[in-house]
Amino acid sequence: MAADRSARCADAPSSRLRPHTRRQPWILTYHSVTDPSDDPYGITVSPRRLDEQLSWLRSRGLTGVGVAELLRTEAAVRRGLVGLTFDDGYADFLGEALPVLRRHGCRATVFVLPGRPGGVNEWDPLGPRKPLLTHEDVRRVAAAGMEVGSHGLYHQDLTTLTDQELGRETRDSRALIGDLTGTLPEGFCYPYGILDRRVTAAARSAGYGYACALAPGPLLSRFALPRTHISQADRGVRLWAKDLRHGLRHGAVPGTGSRAAAPERTGGRR
Repeated sequence: MAADRSARCADAPSSRLRPHTRRQPWILTYHSVTDPSDDPYGITVSPRRLDEQLSWLRSRGLTGVGVAELLRTEAAVRRGLVGLTFDDGYADFLGEALPVLRRHGCRATVFVLPGRPGGVNEWDPLGPRKPLLTHEDVRRVAAAGMEVGSHGLYHQDLTTLTDQELGRETRDSRALIGDLTGTLPEGFCYPYGILDRRVTAAARSAGYGYACALAPGPLLSRFALPRTHISQADRGVRLWAKDLRHGLRHGAVPGTGSRAAAPERTGGRR
């Protein structure tokens, strides 16, 4: 089963991923790819800056891939890969991000909200309002060779939901994406990066092979993978520093060391 294979690989030692010799795979977090001039949350990257960032990765011998592919890859090959993720399922992915990814021979995971087809980012009180992928758009993303993962149905803080609501956000979103693309998604991404033990258990029981956070803290595992937020300000030196910081923070791979007690909840910027 694909999910089982990815789960086993996620807990395996990752050998060398420059500049560190034993570390979590490096996974980058993007959101919207468009004009970043009106961006109160710092989550928008211009197509030109995305092109520069992917050029920097390629100059270091790194190729961007989706997370499921990254986790399934043997350690000796994984050293030349970096995970690329796009959260929230913004409609600009197809017109702005996808052509840049193709130009650099990269792939990515797009975490979508199947409960808001063609909607907008209502969860961002400061705006600006940006359109989201329609169901047909989600099919186009999958047909383009990108991995489609779930971001839940509606982009809610999952730690505040009842068990029934949490089940809908995890299980129902997975089933709906499976209906749209013909393949049940392997990956889940926690909205806002917020999670706790109950939420990670729900992602596991819903049948996902992995789940992405931002800063998972002691919950670090294949169901709380750390990622690095990427912004318009990130260029060569900043990207290098973020790569270094990731290696220093996440040098150990889940399953290879002792487990610390987890807090009630943990999260990142988004």
